[in-house]
Amino acid sequence: MPDTLPVHVSREELHSLEVPASFETTGSFDVRLINHGEALHVHLHLDDDLSEVAALDASNHYVDGSTERYVRVSVDPQRVDGEEQLGKLKVVSAYGSQTRWIDVTVSKPDPEADTVEVDESLTKPQPKPDDRERSVPSAVPILALGGLALGLVALATVLLDGAVVLLGALVVIGGALSALFFLVRDDEGL
Repeated sequence: MPDTLPVHVSREELHSLEVPASFETTGSFDVRLINHGEALHVHLHLDDDLSEVAALDASNHYVDGSTERYVRVSVDPQRVDGEEQLGKLKVVSAYGSQTRWIDVTVSKPDPEADTVEVDESLTKPQPKPDDRERSVPSAVPILALGGLALGLVALATVLLDGAVVLLGALVVIGGALSALFFLVRDDEGL
C-alpha cells in the first residue's frame, strides 16, 4: 500500500492549506487532497530535485466541495542518488490564493524488506487426499440432487402427458448424466 501525504484545504478558512512540514517515502505515494469547503483547484508542483526521481501525471486538480481526491506521485527509487533524494512539493490552492512547500525525502527501499523466505518444505510435493475421502463427500449431494431431479421428471412425465414435458425430461436427464460424467472425471483426476 502506498504512503499517503494528507493535504487539508479550506479547513480553517477559505482556500487555506494545512500540510505537514516534511514527508518521507521509499516509493510512489498519494497526495490526499481533503477539501473541507467549496470546490476549487489545487496545483501540485515538484521542484527540480524531486522531479529527478518522481513524476505527476497532471499538476492542476479540481476537488469538489467537501470531498477527497487522491493524486499519485510516481517515484522511481532506482533513480535515487545515494541513500536518499531530497526535494520539495509545492501545493497551491485556488490559483495562488495560498502556497505551501513540503520537504520530501525519498529513500532507497530496503532490499531485505521485499524478500520472501521460502521454507524447505515448500519444495516437496504435498500429499494428495485419499480418493475415497475426496469422492464420497463431494459425490453424495450431487447424486442425491440428481436422483431427486430424475424422480420429479418421472413424476411430471406420468402426470402431464405432452411432448414439451417429454422434451424437458430428456433435457434434465441429459444434464444429470453430464454432471455425473464430470463428477467421475474430476474424481479420477483426468
